[in-house]
Amino acid sequence: MRAETGEKAETSTIAGRVKAARSALGLSQRKFAKSLYLSQSYFGDIEMGNRRISDRVIHLISANFRVSKDWLKTGEGEMFLGPMSEVKLEHLSGVFAELDELLQDYLIRQANDLLAIQRQLVQRPGKG
Repeated sequence: MRAETGEKAETSTIAGRVKAARSALGLSQRKFAKSLYLSQSYFGDIEMGNRRISDRVIHLISANFRVSKDWLKTGEGEMFLGPMSEVKLEHLSGVFAELDELLQDYLIRQANDLLAIQRQLVQRPGKG
């Protein structure tokens, strides 16, 4: 995802780019901050531009979520270090690992049910 003209206002600052990355991942401030070992209020101050983002936090965002350090710092290039599907799969893998075995089994059943629904929708005539 490039910082195109329509996105400039949101991604013109490092605080805006941090928020854009978090939003693209579909994570709440609380969950994102927790994964970076930060309090939600500290992270909220970063997103609002009230607190300078350290190189350590930039490194953690990049390492944990595959967000480009260059993009975070400058807004140039791609937001993610790889296809979004890989980023999402990596995130899902982390969530899955934190679930207990019973909930892991439930998630697998739900994913299989969703796949079956998707296949039915694709097979419908007239789907464009």
